[in-house]
Amino acid sequence: MKDEPIVAVVCGGTSAEREVSLGSGLAVAEAFGSVFKVERIELSEESVPAQLNKKRHVVFSTLHGTFGEDGAFQSLLEAEGIEYAGCDVQSSQLTFDKVKTKAVLRDAGIPVANQIAFHRQSPPDPAEAIEKLGPAIVVKPVKQGSSIGLGFANSVEELESLLSNLKFDDWMLETMIVGKELSVGVLDGKATEIVEIRPKSGQYDYASKYTKGLTEFVVPAPLPGELEREIKGIVERTFEACGCRDYARVDLMLSQSDHPFVLEVNTLPGMKETSLLPMSAAAAGINFKALLKKLVEPAFLRFYSKYSVC
Repeated sequence: MKDEPIVAVVCGGTSAEREVSLGSGLAVAEAFGSVFKVERIELSEESVPAQLNKKRHVVFSTLHGTFGEDGAFQSLLEAEGIEYAGCDVQSSQLTFDKVKTKAVLRDAGIPVANQIAFHRQSPPDPAEAIEKLGPAIVVKPVKQGSSIGLGFANSVEELESLLSNLKFDDWMLETMIVGKELSVGVLDGKATEIVEIRPKSGQYDYASKYTKGLTEFVVPAPLPGELEREIKGIVERTFEACGCRDYARVDLMLSQSDHPFVLEVNTLPGMKETSLLPMSAAAAGINFKALLKKLVEPAFLRFYSKYSVC
């Protein structure tokens, strides 16, 4: 009988989300340790860790942001013949770019909010943007996660101020959907339970996301059965349209008139036990250890199809 490969939990990285990744990596490595052979590898440069062996390791990445979710790390792993859990290079590259993702979803008939994409050196006129998108606007970087750089404007003056302090190159303005913020895990193409996110500030920004006590999470979200089925169907179609594999998390807004809009797809979601994907799975009866096993099993199958372990 073949020995199981070692699960290499890779965390850290070089992006602005390094600290978030380290937290996920610690939680995942500890939980995996009771089920599999595990090595936690803290990454501090954009390369494949030297200790990885394609015939002994399967990578479970908890890297967030650039060189984590953008397909770059996945591309290097594939070049080395190293199997890994989660979305492949193409789907990672696509979903890391919010503008390209929304174009794919729009073509697939999946509802998304109106937007204006731009480079920070050529920002749109604030008054014209508000005329096109409405009086309430979300400002977000095209290629960042964890709500980094997220801003909200309710006037020309507020939008003008935000546009004068942009730190990244590529940005988008988006019509603010007023309503409920939702998040849904996807395992092998099937939606788990819907999490409703209730930030006390009214906006799920970086502080609300990572400061204890600033946000309430309700799961399963209290929604009518027909609406719940509609949202889960949209989530599963989103996963398919983006070419995702294994697992992901889809974030949405539900308008006050009960119309859902997909915000983004997260291919390497936070993996602390209290993170949104584990929370969504737990409400579906899948505890944290069982979830991690489900997440890595497809990669094990791909590994066994390629390599014999002595």
